[in-house]
Amino acid sequence: MCGIAGFFDAKADYGVAKEKWEEVLRGMNRSQKHRGPDEEGIYLRRHIGLAHVRLSIIDLSNGQQPMVKEAGGHEWAIVYNGEIYNMKQLRSELLEEGETFSTNSDTEVILTGYMRHGPDFVKRLNGIFAFAIWDGRMRKLCLFRDRLGVKPCFYAKRGNGILFSSEIKGILSYPGMEARVGQEGLCEVLGLGPAKTYGKGVFEGVQETLPGHYLVCDGEHVEEHCYWKLESHPHEDSWEETVEKMRYLVEDAVRLQMLSDVPICTFLSGGVDSSLVTAICSRELRRQGKTLDTYSFDFKDNHIHFRANAFQPSQDRPWVDMVKEHTKTNHCYLECRNEALYEELFEAVEARDLPCMADVESSMLYFCRKVAKRHKVTLTGECADEIFGGYPWFHKKECFEADTFPWSMDFGPRTMLLRDEVERELPLEAYAKAAYRRTVLETPVLEGEAAQEKRRREISYLNLRWFMQTLLDRMDRTSMHVGLEARVPFADHRIVEYAWNVPWDMKQHGGVVKGLLRAAGEEYLPHEALYRKKSPYPKTYDPAYEQLVREKMLEVISDSNAPVTVLVDGEKVKKFMEQPSDYARPFYGQLMAGPQLLAYLLQVNYWLEKYKVKLV
Repeated sequence: MCGIAGFFDAKADYGVAKEKWEEVLRGMNRSQKHRGPDEEGIYLRRHIGLAHVRLSIIDLSNGQQPMVKEAGGHEWAIVYNGEIYNMKQLRSELLEEGETFSTNSDTEVILTGYMRHGPDFVKRLNGIFAFAIWDGRMRKLCLFRDRLGVKPCFYAKRGNGILFSSEIKGILSYPGMEARVGQEGLCEVLGLGPAKTYGKGVFEGVQETLPGHYLVCDGEHVEEHCYWKLESHPHEDSWEETVEKMRYLVEDAVRLQMLSDVPICTFLSGGVDSSLVTAICSRELRRQGKTLDTYSFDFKDNHIHFRANAFQPSQDRPWVDMVKEHTKTNHCYLECRNEALYEELFEAVEARDLPCMADVESSMLYFCRKVAKRHKVTLTGECADEIFGGYPWFHKKECFEADTFPWSMDFGPRTMLLRDEVERELPLEAYAKAAYRRTVLETPVLEGEAAQEKRRREISYLNLRWFMQTLLDRMDRTSMHVGLEARVPFADHRIVEYAWNVPWDMKQHGGVVKGLLRAAGEEYLPHEALYRKKSPYPKTYDPAYEQLVREKMLEVISDSNAPVTVLVDGEKVKKFMEQPSDYARPFYGQLMAGPQLLAYLLQVNYWLEKYKVKLV
């Protein structure tokens, strides 16, 4: 994995003041050096500048970037972040077509494929990626992003071209770019956060390349092209055929994503998703005479303070023990203390460039930092709940029928702490409702489908476009911030395409949540682990952490210079903190309740200050 950045202007001549522009590229690299601590490089020509930082995983000695190839007196150059899991197959096909290679890297496969087939070559890639290609023959810059948006790619139109970067901080490091946030950006942070609208970058002028899209900039226009989208079709396979096909797709996705020239590991929570990924990986490595390393996460003394509720019915540790014994992995139990959980709140903002999932995100950053000391690559169970219908809002009547985002139905917490004038001026609820309805209208429906099945598609599409993207962003930024590559086999587009058209009664076969996935994994896991009731990513229940957050929030609202005080009402915050926290009523997702709302506001304050945000 890597970090990419650069700029293009059809009317510029970067050869003039070359040293200045090379330093700009190096500055963009410095801003996201965490994504690629092993190597870095730049490429500068008259109209184009490219920058790259590298985390070496494939072809360790020959995969340096930017990579340049020449043909017919023209240059093509690429900077690339990601992994192409079918690169060996594509390389063989290109060799048969007469192409030649000087490296074993997937970077060269992409660049060579583009040179021969043009932008449509992206349709043949199976992987997670964001890459930019300078086409010296056509004098244009192309930006590509993977189908599900696993890898980030932001851009800003400027002059007669664009800037781009893996992370927003790379764009903000460009001379003249300011961290300006207007009414729309505040609606994103306060009305939708920690989610954000796909395609938006919150800061004024910053946009995001959409998943499944690529951009072409020739200096006059920036054209957006969709190369992949979900399509609805009748499902014609029997139950037995569906289970067999899903088993193959999951197994193949995991095996493909084990591709690495350095040792891999997995995150193991004891839930069905991570356990299935772990079981497949472990079996494959045992065939090679190797033992898989696995990691689980929890909080110091959580067994003392844990309180079961509808969202988290049980703790993970007993299930982790069962699965690690069954899969014979070399397991490491990681724990996080309250002080580290709090401190990482602010590092998590820097990783995301935005307020994020509070301690749900800071804990992931902490754990990734620990794992990165021993590994560069991990596989996770992310995305299965969105694809197979694992969340409560797929099943609860009130969520199913709600005319809003089902994971954020209670809008009260988002407004009750704001200053009265802010609440009047910002149309937060209307903004969120409009975003929800736009996505519902985008949902690819099946003609003649019953109203209930149509609504299930809408719920599924909302999850894929919003909730899953928030978690993918969390996984990418927290892992890459510490030099760890996190892979998500369930986000293989073939799994998503197939599962999209599987009827609900098959996905929930026998009335069992994620019944299809469980049936597909029956040869890999014990029945008890495979059919365990869902429990999400762990959170701390220690009242000492909540007290620490309260104390810090009191300090902030008591400081008239704290930037968040222009948005929140200190007296309302104090009154809120006098009430007991209700962990069973999250304001976002399953985990973000009262303490996380305070932690989120602390992140907003830090973000406004650290990024010197100008509210306009």
